[in-house]
Amino acid sequence: MRTLAGPTDHVVVVGAGLAGLSAALHLLGAGRRVTLVERDTGPGGRAGLLHRSGYRIDTGPTVLTMPELMAEPFAAVGEELSDRLDLVPLHPAYRARFADGSSLDVHTRADAMEAEVHRFAGAREALGYRRLRAWLTELYQVQMRRFIDTDFDSPFGLLHPDLARLAALGGFGRLDARIGRFLSDERLRRVFSFQSLYAGVPPARALAAYAVIAYMDTVAGVYFPRGGVHALPRAMADAAADAGATLRYGSTVTRLERRGERITAVHTEDERIACDAVVLTPDLPVAYRLLGRAPRRPRRLRHAPSAVVLHTGTDRTWPDLAHHTISFGAAWRETFRELTTGRLMTDPSLLITRPTATDPSLAPPGRHLHYVLAPCPNTDLGPGAQEWRTLGPRYRDALLRVLERRHLPGLAAAIEEECLVTPLDWTAAGHAAGGPFAVAHTFAQTGPFRPRNLVSGTTNAVLAGCGTTPGVGVPTVLISGKLAAARITGRRTARPRPGRVGAHDGP
Repeated sequence: MRTLAGPTDHVVVVGAGLAGLSAALHLLGAGRRVTLVERDTGPGGRAGLLHRSGYRIDTGPTVLTMPELMAEPFAAVGEELSDRLDLVPLHPAYRARFADGSSLDVHTRADAMEAEVHRFAGAREALGYRRLRAWLTELYQVQMRRFIDTDFDSPFGLLHPDLARLAALGGFGRLDARIGRFLSDERLRRVFSFQSLYAGVPPARALAAYAVIAYMDTVAGVYFPRGGVHALPRAMADAAADAGATLRYGSTVTRLERRGERITAVHTEDERIACDAVVLTPDLPVAYRLLGRAPRRPRRLRHAPSAVVLHTGTDRTWPDLAHHTISFGAAWRETFRELTTGRLMTDPSLLITRPTATDPSLAPPGRHLHYVLAPCPNTDLGPGAQEWRTLGPRYRDALLRVLERRHLPGLAAAIEEECLVTPLDWTAAGHAAGGPFAVAHTFAQTGPFRPRNLVSGTTNAVLAGCGTTPGVGVPTVLISGKLAAARITGRRTARPRPGRVGAHDGP
């Protein structure tokens, strides 16, 4: 693994999102002095927090998996995750509801899920689920240490016996077809393949290796922190401050001062911060603009679909909703064709999150929060950012009609507070192609082929975040911060043992 040359005593981390906070904690644990610079008034980045009339609304990811990966940055500074975060496992992890009126609770315990699949689709599918679970587990074990949690210096880093194991597992086939070897029920196949949507590739075209995301969701489990998902970056920032980091909130980085190929200082609107190394976590276009160059690639980067998110505070709820409910439309393959050719979903599949099902304190007494995430085309393919000024309110009304027709009658009348987020807002926040999911995980943009965290022409800058390795999602973004720190320190921190991550069972 290549590491930065020269002194690295003082590192400036640009961005206090999950990647930047992870990098900061790993750097602090390795004895570096860290200054963390964030344009917002607090930590979180994409995982922010919005206060509205007593409602506390998570503005970013709502699905958390892999608590052992959350524990790693805390362990780097000698802390336990459980001392900072009250992490609750969700049972069920999801509730899937289908256009034919059927529903399925997705459990992470093998016996509970086998019984649910048996009830839902019969004994043959239950046996197929057992086989699928074993395959997902082996796939994860092969990929994590060798292909996800690793810094690649070149594509030759793939040449390892685990590559042959991954091929033998069918990892280079197509995701939908591989899932179909275990499950014939089309509804069940959706449950174990819809995750590829957020990686930016339809299941029919995605590599089967991406089923590792389904492992994280359906085998490793889904969790929720008391206080909302924003409690995670807040806890990480507190741990960083206690470990000696200097946190500069409300400071926008305007330029990087250079001497030859070395960055010698980070400039904000108010100050010059001298440094020995820099970790840049903004979206790639912003990071490359600060660096003064973008690496040459044979093809233009492709971005994942974007999303419209409707956050609602309501005076009622619908008990049939779980904490996370996936509402599948009838048109499955057509939905992916629409999203990847620039059209809005005509029969949308939606993620509905009800965080007050687990933590009622996120809303005023007797009130409830519901978030609706609707994937949509990114602005490279679909409507431009400015078109969403007028399209957004119309699409919001269309979503409400769909939701009221499917599962949530009376939703529109129950809304007291709301916030609509569209590609216009993602663009204003600096996200490439008007979306929060960054560069799509095509084969040519995965592993050593993804934009690297080392940038040529600069000898002491490292990238972190969802646009670089290993990719999109909370677990991988946390890993990206660790990998960036390892480029600076040459150290890989040990992973906490399972059972020491602090998650407890119960509602």
